[in-house]
Amino acid sequence: MNLGAMIDLGVPAEILISGLNSLNLEGWKLEITKEQRHGIFGTMVTVRTGETEDHHDHGLDHHHDHPHDHDSDHHHDHHHGSPEKLDHIAHDMYLHGNKDEIHHHPHRNLKDIEEIINGSGLNANVREIALKIFRKIGEAEATVHNKSLYEIHFHEVGAIDSIIDIVGAAISFDYLRPEKIYFSDIELGGGTVKCAHGILPVPAPATSLILKGLPVHHGGVNFEATTPTGAAILATIGERIPSDLRYSVASTGYGIGHKENPSLPNMVRVYLAETDDKNATAHNAILVECNVDDMNPELVDYITGRLLGCGIPDVCFIPVVMKKTRPAFIIRVICEESHLPMVREILFTESTTLGLRVIPFMKETLQREFVDITTKYGTITVKKSWFDGRLVTVKPEADQCAAIAASLGIPMKEVIREAINCAS
Repeated sequence: MNLGAMIDLGVPAEILISGLNSLNLEGWKLEITKEQRHGIFGTMVTVRTGETEDHHDHGLDHHHDHPHDHDSDHHHDHHHGSPEKLDHIAHDMYLHGNKDEIHHHPHRNLKDIEEIINGSGLNANVREIALKIFRKIGEAEATVHNKSLYEIHFHEVGAIDSIIDIVGAAISFDYLRPEKIYFSDIELGGGTVKCAHGILPVPAPATSLILKGLPVHHGGVNFEATTPTGAAILATIGERIPSDLRYSVASTGYGIGHKENPSLPNMVRVYLAETDDKNATAHNAILVECNVDDMNPELVDYITGRLLGCGIPDVCFIPVVMKKTRPAFIIRVICEESHLPMVREILFTESTTLGLRVIPFMKETLQREFVDITTKYGTITVKKSWFDGRLVTVKPEADQCAAIAASLGIPMKEVIREAINCAS
């Protein structure tokens, strides 16, 4: 349902299809239609492949009563949204993938998925988001099956339709470029689900691991309401909506699920919203710290990678001298409250610390926006920041500047200077 909600919100289907075609996968089609559940109209996306004849709905199957009271609300907090991105979507569309030929694919592992995505024509941001989502699923499956990350094989999630769902989500988020993505409590559903390993209780084991530390409830419906794919999308790109967040809605999208449910409409609702100016620069955050003086420094890179891979925005290791003049580190992590269980687990199991300092605090940030600018060296993504309505910083993406400098044989600082001049 996520792809339906994204298109309904304003992501052009042509942009989505163009990006998906660059994966060079054969044997898939997208069927995009306007449907209704309990009188509420939205967009339904069906991924049709030769791997199964069933409808595919691997997204966020949240089922709720009334659109203004109980929908699963996903808020895209975009401070400088572009109205042209919210164009009306045609009521019925039928779009095709690369080929009409149908092929049967073996189960794929994470390396196969990485090769597909890295070998595509997708931009770096889309590839990064998609790979993070797949890696989160892979880590959960590896834990469930007691295997290494690259040893496990994706079953349902390795199928073409799930690849389309996940990469499509990454394309959509890259197009909208929200500053923050929030979600409400996640409905898990109930009953059992049939998968490659047999019939299992809802939620599936991987779903439970992926959603660890996030707000959930279950029993709203008697079927699987959140799949591992939907759970991984939420856990990778979003966080729980703060209770005191004030915002104004710019656009609303409804993604329609394939299952008909007599009591609750099977759909997900998504907002594109802007926060009120009063709250745009400040929000509650958590500081987690510990001192370690007996840890192998070779672990620093690994621990940092694990934390950043879980969506933690700020991780640093500060060298200090402790008692007995021992060289040591202060491990400092800044995260949202929803990330705290994962931060605790990583630091206690991966580092040598015996304790943590957990400090709630108010974090103030500048309003920010990512824009693609055209320079004489090519297109470069630039981050602009505002204070009190005034543009105060312009920062080009360093990786892009480095790649351009290397390819042209010119100093990187010249590329940066050109990007800033064009963006200012």
